[in-house]
Amino acid sequence: MLTGIIQITLILLIITITTPILGGYIARVFLHQSTLLDPIGLPLERLIYTLSGIRSQYNMSAWQYIRAVIFSNLVMGIFVFFVFILQGLLPLNPTNLTGVNWDLALHTAISFVTNTNQQHYSGETTYSYFSQMFALGFLMFTSAGTGIAVAIAFIRGLTGRALGNFYVDLTQSITRILLPISLVGAMALVIAGVPETLAPPAVATTLEGATQYIARGPVAHFEIIKELGENGGGFFGINSAHPYENPNNFTNLLETVIMLVIPTAMIYTFGVIANNRKQAWLLYTMIMVMFVGLIAIAAIAEYQGNPLVNSILGTSAPNWEGKEVRFGSFLTAFWAVATTGTMCGAVNGMHDSLMPLAGGVTLFNLFLQIIWGGQGTGTVYIYIFLILTVFLTGLMVGRTPEFLGRKIEKREIVLASVILLVHPMMILIPAAITMAAPDLLSGISNPGFHGYSQVVFEYASAAANNGSGFEGLKDNTLWWNISTSLGLIVGRYVPIIALILLADSISHKQTIPETIGTLRTDTGMFTTITAGVILILGALTFLPVLVLGPIAEAFQLAG
Repeated sequence: MLTGIIQITLILLIITITTPILGGYIARVFLHQSTLLDPIGLPLERLIYTLSGIRSQYNMSAWQYIRAVIFSNLVMGIFVFFVFILQGLLPLNPTNLTGVNWDLALHTAISFVTNTNQQHYSGETTYSYFSQMFALGFLMFTSAGTGIAVAIAFIRGLTGRALGNFYVDLTQSITRILLPISLVGAMALVIAGVPETLAPPAVATTLEGATQYIARGPVAHFEIIKELGENGGGFFGINSAHPYENPNNFTNLLETVIMLVIPTAMIYTFGVIANNRKQAWLLYTMIMVMFVGLIAIAAIAEYQGNPLVNSILGTSAPNWEGKEVRFGSFLTAFWAVATTGTMCGAVNGMHDSLMPLAGGVTLFNLFLQIIWGGQGTGTVYIYIFLILTVFLTGLMVGRTPEFLGRKIEKREIVLASVILLVHPMMILIPAAITMAAPDLLSGISNPGFHGYSQVVFEYASAAANNGSGFEGLKDNTLWWNISTSLGLIVGRYVPIIALILLADSISHKQTIPETIGTLRTDTGMFTTITAGVILILGALTFLPVLVLGPIAEAFQLAG
């Protein structure tokens, strides 16, 4: 317990220190100011622009930016789909794996191109080294880079700048942020015991004389971008609970920090670009308070354990089901909150085995998408809630809704509403259809309220582009692969389109001089109201779902 509390405190301290450092660096990159990596980055980027024909000085319109995002993602998704189908004919396949079924290949390609990495397969027994490195690993960089690029375009628009060039933003996201951190992080993981090899599975003879095959592979470089890019898809089926992905407390600490650094830093990046660091720190504090509160709920629930088991033992004991002994209940609970809060989706224990309140916290994170949110998009969703709060409070106090000196009008509110309404639609509608025919469609492995949570979690994970799950669900079926693929696409691209259009709309508005009647958004009072709006909207939308799932299960166990 004490070790867990110390490591949690240390991680929170580290990300608070790194937030202004990395956030300021990201701002300098996209403001085209000098950075330490210029001697390497500038020649590399010029080479990429020359070979690809990118006009780096060309600013795109809103629809040009949107088309660039969708077209590039479509091309990458098709390429990866055919890699999976033709896997048996490609090199670096030491276990002679064949191509996968079209529906699983389609789901995996869509899942990784949307930065979700929802896995309806077990990595070491389904995809070859080639597929994991040159298809999945490739998309881990480009999908994360896409998220950062869209967030930067949104920030530019809100601050009255041109949206920029998607291809330039994508390139710089990879060359200046994702790749440098990944190189250093991968070396640290190798030193800490994570394998990085192209050798086939090791063969061992057990004490009983049986032959055992021990899967391994190029794991370290895959693991670091998995966490850094909010990807979450594991090289092995049990993800970061596997000792080759996450062997000890040092790697657990490093991977958790890496998971959090970019989402937390992007809040500060907005503050730098908008020239309002005060508001950035207020929003950072708001999210941190929510984050710590959710960690406390999950950690206490896991530490108190299962009352049914405790009644048999005659004493209180932590819930050890689905956890690795090397991490324990506190660090598993913390990781679960962090991975669903950041939209990473990696796991170091099984979410299906969490106590109802802890499982409810993970669902709550997927519903809100802002604690800390996805790769770049988490920051965007925070500001969508901020815009809605400006509009609502402006109506209540009789002031013109303004944000960063620009009026918030009908078009902006409609687009913001689309962004927030698409998410529950892609969770609640398919979950209702699935639960209407549970024997035919659901694949539930747990009865009652927990089974309901399994289904809702899978669709929430897809729509939020998270990727984690209440595993045990039999999800590698035609229904689950196709229905969640729809959630992945709509949950990713409809908000992106609306975000770019909203930012473009605001960027063309005239700046209004600040007066005594201006509603300031960089105050503690307004930030508190924003937190209330976030919680109220989340409660109104998803409270019935939580009541039918984890809350009902908690009462059932307590009774």
